[in-house]
Amino acid sequence: MSAAPDADPAALDGWPALAEAAGRETAVLAALPSPTERTPGQRAEAEAAKDTARAARARFLDDHADAVYDRLTEGRSRSLRIEDLVEAAAAAFPGLVPDADLLARERARTQADKDGHEIDQGIFLRAVLRSPVAGPHLMDAMLRPTARALRLLPEFLRTGVLEMEAVRLERRDGVARLTMCREDRLNAEDNQQVDDMETAVDLALLDPSVRVGLLRGGEMSHPRYRGRRVFSAGINLKNLSSGDISLVDFLLRRELGYIHKLIRGLRTDDGGAWHVRHVEKPWVAVVDGFAIGGGTQLLLAFDHVIAASDAYLSLPAAKEGIIPGASNFRFSRYVGPRLSRQVILEGRRIWATEPQARLLVDEVVEPAELDAAVERSLDRLDGEAVLANRRMLNLAEEPEDAFRAYMAEFAFQQALRLYGEDVIHKVGRFAAGPA
Repeated sequence: MSAAPDADPAALDGWPALAEAAGRETAVLAALPSPTERTPGQRAEAEAAKDTARAARARFLDDHADAVYDRLTEGRSRSLRIEDLVEAAAAAFPGLVPDADLLARERARTQADKDGHEIDQGIFLRAVLRSPVAGPHLMDAMLRPTARALRLLPEFLRTGVLEMEAVRLERRDGVARLTMCREDRLNAEDNQQVDDMETAVDLALLDPSVRVGLLRGGEMSHPRYRGRRVFSAGINLKNLSSGDISLVDFLLRRELGYIHKLIRGLRTDDGGAWHVRHVEKPWVAVVDGFAIGGGTQLLLAFDHVIAASDAYLSLPAAKEGIIPGASNFRFSRYVGPRLSRQVILEGRRIWATEPQARLLVDEVVEPAELDAAVERSLDRLDGEAVLANRRMLNLAEEPEDAFRAYMAEFAFQQALRLYGEDVIHKVGRFAAGPA
């Protein structure tokens, strides 16, 4: 069914039952101690209240996802990113998703001491993304440039340089050179890194003088790798344990934001470019040292990947207990189902010198030869025909509806995984260790 953008939530079938269940859940949780201090009986009481409310939310959204989305976006006349969409949903439909105050209280706790209210965001975003009406509109919104990038664009166009906490961006000879520079933590990913990466990708795509993009890790100050370049150590497990990795601002924004922009390009409303809906550019990635977890996930979005001969790749999902982004969607396309299961389910590490590595990287060169190989690859990808053909390859290999269907279920399953007892136990080991 559909509803006018200003429809009263109470007029939608199932809303009274949801409001009652959500109110009961709030009352039960407020009367109990924090999760780690609850008795077995109290834990069972809390889980029962949460399960009842979540079932009501899922039923309500099964019937009314499009009506809810239309109200939040004024009949799809506004483009809201996921972080803005969940905030708007909390205000317009109290109890459907957690509001800002509840999320702030949750963020102040460790992952083990949260009640998992982000799972309600996962239920909501799964319903929106799997809708053939609301889903494409949200995907489109996530491909638009961020407000931060638009604010920084004039200065970057003037100087060609931007220094951020996690990423350095430099334009040189028509190439946007992105360097991941979390030198003290091996480029481990967190909310700030995702924000900086999306800003850098947006600026590279918005700058008309940039023809090709390059991503590489910088030199580390970490004691074990001091002075050496490293690509990425994947998700920051210490931050995950402390409760500082969020579903919306990290896990979903990362996939629907800058990684999807690497593949699909930046959505533009430039009326002068009537023949192009997206601004796209070819991308090269260089793996020094290792690409662990999210680092390997990133490589699947690049047009050309160069690895040092002493580097390795891995997706340690079994060790961390969470889903490795869109790798379960893309990895088999590169390496086939059997090797995908060995890497994702069993944690197999692939060294650059193994024959199987050539399924994931295009060139393997000695570390001393990396710089020259990079410049050759950038030169090969600098051309209009390359741009047109990569667009057609990406359309054939990763249809937008297929990716959207994957991300709908990912939003829900990853939310559940964040609060799985096995995940909390595994990442708890990193709480007191180095980042």
